[in-house]
Amino acid sequence: IEAIATRHAAGIRVKMITGDHAGTAEAIGREMGIGQDGELKVITGVEIEAASDEELAKLAQECDIFARTSPEHKLRLVSALQAAGEVVAMTGDGVNDAPALKRADVGVAMGIKGTEATKEAAEIVLADDNFASIAKAVEEGRTIYDNLRKAILFILPTNGAQGLVILAAVVLGMVLPITPVQVLWVNMIVAVTLALALAFEPAEPGLMQRPPRDPGAAIISLAFLVRIALVSLLIGGATIIVFQWQLQSGTELDMARSIALNTLVIAQACYLFNSRFLATHSLNPALLFTNKVVWLMIGILLLLQLAFIYLPFMNAAFGTTPLALQHWLMPLAVGVGVFLVIEAEKWVWQRLG
Repeated sequence: IEAIATRHAAGIRVKMITGDHAGTAEAIGREMGIGQDGELKVITGVEIEAASDEELAKLAQECDIFARTSPEHKLRLVSALQAAGEVVAMTGDGVNDAPALKRADVGVAMGIKGTEATKEAAEIVLADDNFASIAKAVEEGRTIYDNLRKAILFILPTNGAQGLVILAAVVLGMVLPITPVQVLWVNMIVAVTLALALAFEPAEPGLMQRPPRDPGAAIISLAFLVRIALVSLLIGGATIIVFQWQLQSGTELDMARSIALNTLVIAQACYLFNSRFLATHSLNPALLFTNKVVWLMIGILLLLQLAFIYLPFMNAAFGTTPLALQHWLMPLAVGVGVFLVIEAEKWVWQRLG
């Protein structure tokens, strides 16, 4: 019952196709909570047999329980729902279920009671034969898809910011704020630490209350494109401004580059917290420590960056120089500023719907 309620909340309709009599099927359906808004419509195999394809497409949408059905009826029902643009998952355990499982977008076979023919026809096999496991699989699938989008939303703008720093310096004839070997360092430590942390994000609050996504929708939406451009400009622009300001203040080149590179790295680390949540704000204290891997990776990044700045052999290899404590304040301020601007941008998109 709870599993069916969870699916309804997630925008997934549950329909029962059975060989039992209509009265028995209806009683079970009411007990399990099948149906929308308390309504439960039942039709039998005789009505399915008599219906044309057009009529069946309408019946398949409107009805929740199909009783006294044959394997051919199951196959027709799956096809009718697909013709209406629905994404159909079909469960079954008998040999007669195999054609419908094969035809469905996602065939789900029972691992314990299911026949070998059913398992071979299905894309997924439930090892515990538990219907509730499907809801958990849906949640896991949505979480993985979300985390993939989060990784894209983090990697593209941070790489864009690095490219912008180099491109702007070349086009405008400025001294490079960071050298090519320093860019390689940033790419290496960010990819190994920050980008990896997003793979461990748990499900966001309200994940199973979202409607199913459009299968044909692009993975990068308009809001994503705006975010990518905005973050690239914010981090890249801030890095260039900090570097130029240091040079104008009389700071030597290696130190100015070290400060600029710290600005780039810290801003990316702060932006990681923006990227952790797609549908909610990152300022929620209750969500701050839901992914401990993020904090582990931030700690590793900090240690690597400290070694990069203060170890003599790293200074010689990458052209950096040790910094005083006050030289960390500007990069930190830029990072916090980027975080707040992106949180404001999230708020604007939510207001726009």
